[in-house]
Amino acid sequence: MNQPADHWQPDPLSDADQATLRQTETWVFDLDNTLYPASTNLFGQIDLRMRDFIAVALDLEPEAARALQKTYFHNYGTTLRGLMEHHAVDAHAFLDYVHAVDIDALTPSPALDTALARLSGRKLIFTNASTGHARRVMRRLGVERRFDAVFDIADAGYRPKPDPAVYARLVERHRIDPLSAVMVEDIARNLEPAAALGMTTVWVRTESEWGREGGDGAHVHHVADDLVAWLGALTDGVAGEAPC
Repeated sequence: MNQPADHWQPDPLSDADQATLRQTETWVFDLDNTLYPASTNLFGQIDLRMRDFIAVALDLEPEAARALQKTYFHNYGTTLRGLMEHHAVDAHAFLDYVHAVDIDALTPSPALDTALARLSGRKLIFTNASTGHARRVMRRLGVERRFDAVFDIADAGYRPKPDPAVYARLVERHRIDPLSAVMVEDIARNLEPAAALGMTTVWVRTESEWGREGGDGAHVHHVADDLVAWLGALTDGVAGEAPC
């Protein structure tokens, strides 16, 4: 199951890969820019709201707020973690503000719903965002019913991916057998701790330079340029719960 693919080409699945993936016990999906295409730019709204929150909270000009935002993101994995470490920012206030975005930027995806319905095993969301944001996104896409649980940044103790301890907590809380689990994520380096635990990994490639860092590593087992198409190819001809 954990065989490296050609990390910079679309990933046609072999018959053996398909047979193994179709027997997966637990699918672990990232949320933003994974369940929906990065081209929708929903995260662009979140990005601007993070800048604005910092500008108000720390009395900074927008340019300085943006610079601090990016510094914390690169140093800590999330802007929130840096704000908590250095400024004692209230996590709930930050998350509520930055996730108050126009969800209509997303288009409902019956094709994703159908593919998820045909996947064997349970499905979890593993996100550096909040559960509230995750559920709004899932409802807008029309796939909320396909997921058994959300493991969010609060569940992670506000420590973001790719902190290995957070993956261990996810596995323990949801009783995941890593050897029978698949993790799907748009930031390649976030797959490394999952692969180290024994999970099979799928990188949903985007144009983001940050997302591509580590994309040529052996911890990336499969690559998808389009998640819906990749799942559709995997589940084509597989009977599953009707998408109703």
